[in-house]
Amino acid sequence: MEFRDDVDLDASQVEDRGSGGGLPGGGLAIGGGALGIVVLIVGVLLGVNPAGLLDGNDHARSAGSPGSDLGAQCHKGSDANQSEKCRVVGVVNSIQSYWREEFTQSGRQAYSTARTNLFSGRVNTGCGAASSAVGPFYCPADHQVYLDLGFFDELESRFGARGGPFAQAYVIAHEYGHHVQNLLGTTNRVGRDRQGANSASVRLELQADCYAGVWAKNAVDTGFYKKPFTDHDIREALDAAAAVGDDRIQERSQGHVDPEGWTHGSAQQRVDWFTTGYTTGSAARCDTFSGSL
Repeated sequence: MEFRDDVDLDASQVEDRGSGGGLPGGGLAIGGGALGIVVLIVGVLLGVNPAGLLDGNDHARSAGSPGSDLGAQCHKGSDANQSEKCRVVGVVNSIQSYWREEFTQSGRQAYSTARTNLFSGRVNTGCGAASSAVGPFYCPADHQVYLDLGFFDELESRFGARGGPFAQAYVIAHEYGHHVQNLLGTTNRVGRDRQGANSASVRLELQADCYAGVWAKNAVDTGFYKKPFTDHDIREALDAAAAVGDDRIQERSQGHVDPEGWTHGSAQQRVDWFTTGYTTGSAARCDTFSGSL
């Protein structure tokens, strides 16, 4: 997973907030690589108090330290090859370049750029205040992705994934899959159907996995990467997808698997739908809402 040295990066698509900061608000956050679509479900899966993870209380803002200026650090693909934060910029740029072109070619409405916010500890969003315990998530209320880079260490230490740069790229691409769903109105199909092996929540999450695979297949065409991703890169993504399947999370947190509590799908389902997206390279093949999973 190597960026072209001379490709220009658009650091305005990623904001480094450091600790704390953001917008007060309320609403539902859509979970990413590890956690539930609605934060209340996070407590069920991981045994934490959801009230402390995501809420609408403005007092939750941390004073923290100011974020760094990524625009001063991340100019070219060569920077993305040397710096984790600049790599995030490059991944985000490539993902949004792909979806912008896909929306244009398919005759949909214009793609709306979504910013990724890097934070540490706590952050306030249009969906409320969140802590790092929530994991990566997308907030439909403000059309932004939120990511604590420390999550990727936890992905290895807590969830048993191998990690690696492309595991990170998969997680980010999954969150932007939620942004695409929000733009297309697919998110509204969930309604109150938020738990269970065949729930709309699971179907939404598996579609986001499929969309991540679609981007991976087409990523080199966005002009940001030197060559297509290797089998090793894809194995990193598949391993990360499997590590955060509902069945594996439940086994770790409660010692048994209960499909009625699923919000994201099983490890095998997540792998299968990412693979569907990657092998076909077509967003049209990511219809998880029709038929069986």
